[in-house]
Amino acid sequence: MDTVRAARYPFLRDSAKLAEDNGADVESLVSSESYAQARSRGLERVLDALENSEVSYRPLMSDFDRLMEIMSYPYARIIVSCINDRFLTKRYALAESVRMNKLLGSDEDKTVAFVANELGVNASADGNGLRMHFGDYLRFSTRIKSPEWKLINTEVHDGYVVLAKEKFDRVLQNALQDRIESELPLSVPEAFISSMRSDIDHISVILSETKSRYSPTGGGPIDLDFMPPCMKAILSQAHNGMNLPHSARFALVSFLHALGMDSTQILALFAESPDFDESKSSYQIRHITGELSGTEGYTPPECSTMKTNGICFNDDNLCRSEHMNHPLTYYRVKSGTSRRQG
Repeated sequence: MDTVRAARYPFLRDSAKLAEDNGADVESLVSSESYAQARSRGLERVLDALENSEVSYRPLMSDFDRLMEIMSYPYARIIVSCINDRFLTKRYALAESVRMNKLLGSDEDKTVAFVANELGVNASADGNGLRMHFGDYLRFSTRIKSPEWKLINTEVHDGYVVLAKEKFDRVLQNALQDRIESELPLSVPEAFISSMRSDIDHISVILSETKSRYSPTGGGPIDLDFMPPCMKAILSQAHNGMNLPHSARFALVSFLHALGMDSTQILALFAESPDFDESKSSYQIRHITGELSGTEGYTPPECSTMKTNGICFNDDNLCRSEHMNHPLTYYRVKSGTSRRQG
């Protein structure tokens, strides 16, 4: 068994086998002093995800270091599962997958193909480079929007896409990210939660601070007075019973959701319309916010898209400023100006 590879990529079956061969189990991981280093590293993995969007690398000089690295992976997953926050889960999955991508960059093609097969990707490496079945390529590359990633722009032989190593690694990044997101949250016994309470609370505090930084409202309450003119106009049209085009409804709902409103709060705003249909509106809102699909929901359209769709209304001086390109940017600037004046 390649113990270095097992530690570098702790999601491999060899990693679990190495832990088993050393008598490591989850109960000991959570409570035994022997695994204090693994717990510390597991906590670090989650903190790296929140603060740097990438899990950092640690030297794996000894067998002990490798075992601790392997065991830190399930500990990090348990922390994320205990908190069970969608933002944290997606952020953690991304950070682990970015780390894998960078590690693969220094490995040989045969190792890259081995990791791909472990992730359920039909792939191989030969003297002509790395090959991936077109079905798996489509599955994991479709959300990369650059034209060069379209299947029609790739080299395909006998149903397999021939890829440069850096592109192959990038597709595997998506494969690992999807796997981690699909596996979490885990079911965690109450006894484990009690033992891990300090680490869970620590991550919860950092998570709250991180989400506040990313929030257009700075973590504070939403003030509709700071909304850009286009969103105010669309909301006014909805209140007046106008039949909104899909582009306008989508823009408003995704904008409000990005500000931090949940589906129930958004539905309450639409409920003021005289022809309000609760069942239809609820379904549309929950689809846009991602509740029906279990995703983060859609991103609000940029100003250029709003103009293309004919739903850019009543632009003001701030709208016309040089760097204003998104309704959320408008809200950030307007609310930030108000806070500074206050």
